Amino acid sequence: MSNVWILSLVSFFTDMGSYMVVPLIPLFLASSGPVIIGVIEGIAESMTSILKLWSGYMGDRRKNHKKMAVVGYGLSGIGRVILIIASSWIGVFIWKLVDRIGKGIRSAPRDALIAEAGGKKQGKSFGIHKMMDMLGAALGIGIAYFILVSTDEGAFQTVFIASMIPIVIGWLILLKVKRPNGQGNKEKQQQKKNKMHTQHPPISIWKSWRLFDRKLKQLLLVLMFFTLANSSNAFLLLRANELEVPLENTLLMFLVFHIIASLFSYITGSISDVIGSRFILTIGYITYALIYLLFGFSDSITTLWLGFALLGVYVALTKGVEKAVVARFAPANMKGTALGSYAMFTGVGLLPASLMMGLVWQWFGATIAFSVCAAIAFITAILIFIIIPTRSSELL
Repeated sequence: MSNVWILSLVSFFTDMGSYMVVPLIPLFLASSGPVIIGVIEGIAESMTSILKLWSGYMGDRRKNHKKMAVVGYGLSGIGRVILIIASSWIGVFIWKLVDRIGKGIRSAPRDALIAEAGGKKQGKSFGIHKMMDMLGAALGIGIAYFILVSTDEGAFQTVFIASMIPIVIGWLILLKVKRPNGQGNKEKQQQKKNKMHTQHPPISIWKSWRLFDRKLKQLLLVLMFFTLANSSNAFLLLRANELEVPLENTLLMFLVFHIIASLFSYITGSISDVIGSRFILTIGYITYALIYLLFGFSDSITTLWLGFALLGVYVALTKGVEKAVVARFAPANMKGTALGSYAMFTGVGLLPASLMMGLVWQWFGATIAFSVCAAIAFITAILIFIIIPTRSSELL
């Protein structure tokens, strides 16, 4: 089995465990208000983004992507124990920090392993990973829904405990990942012959940035701008709660989102290998703008269902395809650094974004908050169309 499929299975089980609890957290914290949720989500995700850059860079320097991934996934299991014993938003905050530190350490090295195994089929490889990632999340939400509707008391605690099982399974599967580019004696001998300074990224992360392609730098800056609109999905769940959608139905909406993202991620990734990424990403960000307008202006439950479904389309159009573009543009010896930079640029703005969303919501209401995010997403779509080259000139 190739590393792409092994790592996809790891994400499948890990996200199954994670998304048994993720949709429940904003509902668990609903009484604390949108600002507290924004602080928790923003700090945790922003810290994760910086760690992703560091871990990707160090993985390139030390050629130890697998080891860092093993440590990162292990921390998620430890964090789950903290969540099980948490009784307030402070305990949830500590769990979130530990869990996100683990994700920060593992994500870029894992993506680098996928990029190395993907060859010229970067879109397909990251599409497979995103498909399995979202499918695992969908199953996790489905399991959480089943436990909630069949448990009278202590349902949240039961879900938290059960979520440990798939996380441990995913960690054990990770141990099966093979070392890329060096399995046989011939590859090892070739590595020794080619062992030069240029095989390693520069000794400074900032010097690495100077070696990135101009288009890659522009793409990363545009995606960082978009993070101002990319507040946590917790606010979408909070919006459903505000409109008095029952807990079970909220979970089903989130389930629809993940199923649709899983169904289309492989397709969009494969198509991007053929026609390029420009059109797909542009449509993706226009879709995001539409989603936030729907959430902001409608109080219809039917519209919320449509919004969550379109959210799955947006994820399928953008997340795997963006990583494929970064992997194509990145120097061969700096894929971990480039993918870590992508993770940092797409996440470092989550703290101000989540704080902004929470404050604007609290001061001016949900309609204005969602409208601001929609405007930023639409501007991002225009910039993406300008920056990403056509298929004939896109780097491969």
